[in-house]
Amino acid sequence: PYSLSEDIITELRRQTEALALALNVVGLMNVQFAVKDGEIYLIEVNPRASRTVPFVAKSTDSAIASIAERLMAGEKLADFPDRGPYPADAKPGTLPMADQMSLADPNMPWFSVKEAVLPFNRFPGVDTLLGPEMRSTGEVMGWDLTFHRAFLKAQMGAGVALPHGGAAFLSIKDADKSAALLEAAKTLQEQGFTILATAGTQAFLGENGIESSRVNKGYEGGRTIVDMIKDGEVALVMNTTEGSQAVEDSRAMRAVALAEKVPYFTTLAAAHAAAFAMKAREEGALEVRALQG
Repeated sequence: PYSLSEDIITELRRQTEALALALNVVGLMNVQFAVKDGEIYLIEVNPRASRTVPFVAKSTDSAIASIAERLMAGEKLADFPDRGPYPADAKPGTLPMADQMSLADPNMPWFSVKEAVLPFNRFPGVDTLLGPEMRSTGEVMGWDLTFHRAFLKAQMGAGVALPHGGAAFLSIKDADKSAALLEAAKTLQEQGFTILATAGTQAFLGENGIESSRVNKGYEGGRTIVDMIKDGEVALVMNTTEGSQAVEDSRAMRAVALAEKVPYFTTLAAAHAAAFAMKAREEGALEVRALQG
């Protein structure tokens, strides 16, 4: 995983193996973990496949569903060799075609990003703010040599057209006013975006040397961010909230952004990735790469 440390990944592997052995799972097992402030939390574990399986199979070129079926039928795990680590200089197209009935090293020298497809436009009135419940109707995958170009491809696959310029609106909760927010804002400015922000976010950006223009929230009266989105003056929305009142106050803005097809991100991690994904376009034209080889 792109954002997790080696220590966290090692501990996740240890816990997953312990769970599989304790539950006597043969075949596939779906585990959901959450990581916050360096602590690992187990959400749930199920002895079954999930929609992540085809994504992992395509990312690794390993037929894990077929391998799992053969294990459930009585074959031994030792019958499916481990490919071992990738060479340090490995690049797509430089490796021999892998045996799909072997187990790939998940530490790959390239990146695969899975993005959920969320059909909010088919359900008028539904808030686009994400929560723990399942809302996606499918996933797409972006694959490239760097995380941000892979993220860019995933957004394109999901139908999100990231802008090349214009005004970016930032309204960020206090807990997310961090170095990551400053990096995202600076990266947007470097690409020629102008920054619009609500009062609290504008103050934080200003304290750190980033200029922005103040915009009223929907409930503050006067000309608000909702009006500006309706008038086509906003190209990108980055909005994170906390508390029921803040969520309700920004609901109209999210609804208008959806109606006007303005890309929006409701987590700081996604907003940060989007800012750098747009910058990654400067590295050259995107290419279609074969998953095999």
